[in-house]
Amino acid sequence: MVGAGVLSLPYAMAQLGWGPGVVVLVLSWIITLYTLWQMVEMHEMVPGKRFDRYHELGQHAFGERLGLYIVVPQQLVVEVGVCIVYMVTGGKSLEKFHNLVCQGCKNIKLTYFIMMFASVHFVLSHLPNLNSISGVSLAAAVMSLSYSTIAWTASAAKGVKGNVEYGYKSKTTAGTVFNFFSAMGDVAFAYAGHNVVLEIQATIPSTPEKPSKGPMWRGVLVAYAVVALCYFPVALVGYWMFGNTVDDNILITLEKPAWLIALANLFVVVHVIGSYQIYAMPVFDMMESLLVRRLYFNPSRTLRFITRNLYVGVTMFIAITIPFFGSLLAFFGGFAFAPTTYFLPCIMWLLMRRPARLSLSWWCNWMCITLGVVLMFVSAIGGLRSIILKAKDYHFYS
Repeated sequence: MVGAGVLSLPYAMAQLGWGPGVVVLVLSWIITLYTLWQMVEMHEMVPGKRFDRYHELGQHAFGERLGLYIVVPQQLVVEVGVCIVYMVTGGKSLEKFHNLVCQGCKNIKLTYFIMMFASVHFVLSHLPNLNSISGVSLAAAVMSLSYSTIAWTASAAKGVKGNVEYGYKSKTTAGTVFNFFSAMGDVAFAYAGHNVVLEIQATIPSTPEKPSKGPMWRGVLVAYAVVALCYFPVALVGYWMFGNTVDDNILITLEKPAWLIALANLFVVVHVIGSYQIYAMPVFDMMESLLVRRLYFNPSRTLRFITRNLYVGVTMFIAITIPFFGSLLAFFGGFAFAPTTYFLPCIMWLLMRRPARLSLSWWCNWMCITLGVVLMFVSAIGGLRSIILKAKDYHFYS
């Protein structure tokens, strides 16, 4: 649950302001915990059947064909989008680590750092399934907790920056509004776990006496407790210390103590290595299933080698082309994460559980749907505008 999106939360706070920022953070935590509970409950809603993939649940709720058309494109955009963002994150963190530990060294292009990060995935992507990367996932989890803690403790130790300003950075009303929209996408990206939750729950043994939703829900509660302990201090302390001058990655803003910030950036690299694989595995599964079942390819090691290396190469190329961490977070947070995280589970819950009209459950779900749809549109617009503005002054492949 604790992904690299946590690093952009102080920047999101700077665009939202104290009051709206705290409201958006807390409301997102509550809504996404609720929709995640729905996903866990719906995993075994039909006796004797487990919905091990998001699209399988969508097919049951919307119908065989419509469910695929609604869920699969959204899920693919989420998973591919995360992989692209994590390519950028890994490359930028490697660059920051290099610059801190070797301050007198020759500058190296960000492009090469992204390629270095990608080289690891040309190897790890050939592991067979989610269970096989449990060790990588554990290391990623430990690293995410570590760098989140370093981010806010190092900020607190630095103290409030002189002449700190908490007002909106943009000087125009339009810029302030669009930055506000973009920041909402940053927050949406940070609460990202729903797209692989069914695949993770599928790895838990289940019997009628002991269904998988019991241990899975306990795991979710622990995860969300940790999310609160990581997200809120990073967002609030980071913004408090740096105000509206904070970068879109708090670890880029921090400079001292150099050894600790370098270590934190190394932790980020290890974390996004594991997280990349978590989100890439379902894509590998979809690609290989499509090639074998629809196009009648032979399910061989050669097929796996080509498809997985091609996927890593494509995500690397896109990351090198548009390495805008904060803007990518905002765009994908709105365009992809808002539907699959904020309101698609609610729609499926209404269709499958059919709560009584005007009941508490009915109202809660429709409120989440309304807020999620608004978030999807405004944050995607804000993120796209930010990408366009940055691309104007950016020299590609520099």
